[in-house]
Amino acid sequence: MDFIQPRSWADALAAKSAHPDAVPIAGGTDVMVELNFDKSRPAALLDLNRVTELAEWTLDDGRVRLGAGVTYTRVIDELADQLPALAIAARTIGSPQIRNRGTVGGNLGAASPAGDSHPPLLAVGAEVEVASVRGTRRIAASEFYTGVKRNALATDELIAAILLPRALGPQQFCKIGTRNAMVIAVATFAVALDPAGGRVGTGIGSAAPTPIRATDAETFLADALAADNLWQTRRELPAVLLREFGARVSAATAPIDDVRGTAAYRRHAMTVMAVRALGWAWDDYREVA
Repeated sequence: MDFIQPRSWADALAAKSAHPDAVPIAGGTDVMVELNFDKSRPAALLDLNRVTELAEWTLDDGRVRLGAGVTYTRVIDELADQLPALAIAARTIGSPQIRNRGTVGGNLGAASPAGDSHPPLLAVGAEVEVASVRGTRRIAASEFYTGVKRNALATDELIAAILLPRALGPQQFCKIGTRNAMVIAVATFAVALDPAGGRVGTGIGSAAPTPIRATDAETFLADALAADNLWQTRRELPAVLLREFGARVSAATAPIDDVRGTAAYRRHAMTVMAVRALGWAWDDYREVA
């Protein structure tokens, strides 16, 4: 196995173009598991740790441009106020050692349906910036996942950054597993509220072949909040509205039975998580009235 270690972004893109079968590695929290269990034996590893541009984040026109190499620990410490759902999710990922190494870009590249960062990205309408020697393009997070552990990257492309809008309202994230962290999720859910725009975003993990949004539930809730003037009055959400939102989120899923849980359990769990997450987010919204 070859080991390629570029020192600049240009060199990294050139290396990926010359070695399209090379597997990128940064934190290694996903890649090394595959290697250690002999589930993967790539022809080459493309080490991106010396590409300093990937470990930077910046603010640009109301959005956070999060370099693909920014770790979960830095998201928690530096961006919790601007990307709250992603920061909440990051706190549930592995141990402190894993959070110190693991990156959002790596989670995206692995494209596991159970990746904890995916639901927050979907809920806020994030975009993935990818690049090759041919140029740069942006892919909506909702279009990035193409199958189980498959993504929309071309063979010569690398993830450069993730573009996320700064929080426009309360955001929440829920995870069900045997523990709060250091465990692969049985199911996850994220919700993001945009009171000024009257919009609702959702993200679902580990309950379909890919991370997905519950678009019907989003439309239902946004319409209901507007029709009942709840955005303006900030009244307590009616129980019937919460139940219907949870049911619609659950209906969007397509879970399977596996060693971590049954499909029926995941569908029920998604209902519960959707109701709880929305309730928490709405309570946050009411508190700042």
